[in-house]
Amino acid sequence: MKTRITAAGLLLCAAVLSGCGNKKQPPESAAETAPQTTVTTTLTTTAPTTTLTTTTTTPPEQLYMDHWEKEIAEVQPKDILKKRKDVTYPKFEKYYYYSHTACRKTGVNVLLPADYTDEKEYPVLYVLHGSGDDEDWLASDRIGISTMLNNLIADGDAEEMIVVTPYIYCSKDMPVCTGLDPQNWRNFDRFIDDLERDLMPFINSTFSVAKDRAHTAITGTSAGGRESLYIGFSHPETFGFIGAVCPASGVVREVGSPPYTLEPQDFCFPEQRPYLLLISAAEHDDAVLDYPFQYHDILTENGTQHLFHVMTKSGHDYKSVISHLYNFLRMIFRPQP
Repeated sequence: MKTRITAAGLLLCAAVLSGCGNKKQPPESAAETAPQTTVTTTLTTTAPTTTLTTTTTTPPEQLYMDHWEKEIAEVQPKDILKKRKDVTYPKFEKYYYYSHTACRKTGVNVLLPADYTDEKEYPVLYVLHGSGDDEDWLASDRIGISTMLNNLIADGDAEEMIVVTPYIYCSKDMPVCTGLDPQNWRNFDRFIDDLERDLMPFINSTFSVAKDRAHTAITGTSAGGRESLYIGFSHPETFGFIGAVCPASGVVREVGSPPYTLEPQDFCFPEQRPYLLLISAAEHDDAVLDYPFQYHDILTENGTQHLFHVMTKSGHDYKSVISHLYNFLRMIFRPQP
C-alpha cells in the first residue's frame, strides 16, 4: 500500500521541523563568532520530491572546551617561569577598597598588562587564595604569575588580561581565619557577597575592564578553589571561565564536612554553561584528600562538561598551583578554536 503525502501534510512537517534544533545563543565575543559544527538531518519524500532540512548547532561553549581538553599539560615547561631579556614583566600593585561584607578596608593586588591603556578594555581574572594565606601569596614571585603570563603572551599562548588577587576571608568580627570549623568556612563563603557588591564594582570603576562573562574568569586554590566553584556555579551569567586547583571540601553536600554550598543536583549549569570549567587535582594531596576527584565524579554523573587535570607528581602545594595556572592562563579569553 502506498502512503499519500498531501500538501497540508508537507506543510505541517515543515512547520514542526523548522522549530527544532535551531536555537542559537547571541554572539558575545570572538569565542562565539567562528564557524560552528553542525549536524544536518534530511527528510525526502517521493511524490512529488520534497527535501526538508533541519540543522542542529553545537554550542560554542562545548566546542571551546572540546578543543582545550586536548591541550591540558600535567606540568608546565621548566622555562616558563624564567625571565627573558625581551619581555616586560609588570608587578602587582596594592589597592584598597571598602568591604561592606566585612565592614573594613580590604587589600587587593592587581596586575595590569605591560602596555595597559584606558583606551582598551581588558578581560579580568580573579585568583583566590587558600585558608592559610592572604592576597599577597598568589601575587608573590614564588607563584610567578606575572612571569608566566607575560612569557605566554610573548609566545602568543595567552591573552592580555588584568589579574586580581583579593583577600577572601570576610568577617566583621574575625580579621583572619582561625581554623577550619563551620564559622570560618562561612566567613570564606561570604566572599561571594563581597565580590559582587564591592570588589568587582571597584575593579570595574578603577580600571578599563570588559565587563561581560566572555571576559571574566575566576579560579582559586584550596579554600579559594571551594569559593571559585561556589561563585562560578552560582553566577554563570558573570563568569564564563571557572577553575579550581585542589578545591577544599564542602562545595557539594556529602563531599567533606559542612557547611555545604551546593546540593549535588545543583552542581551543573541548567541554562548558561561556561566556556571553560577546569578542575586540577593532585594525587598526593594530604590536605583535601580525594575531594577534587569526588567533584569530578559528581560532575560526570550530572553530565556537566568539564576538564579534569590530574597532577601525579605534586601535592597540596605551590607546585600544583603553578601547574593549574599554566593551563588556565592559556585557556581563558581565547578566540574560538
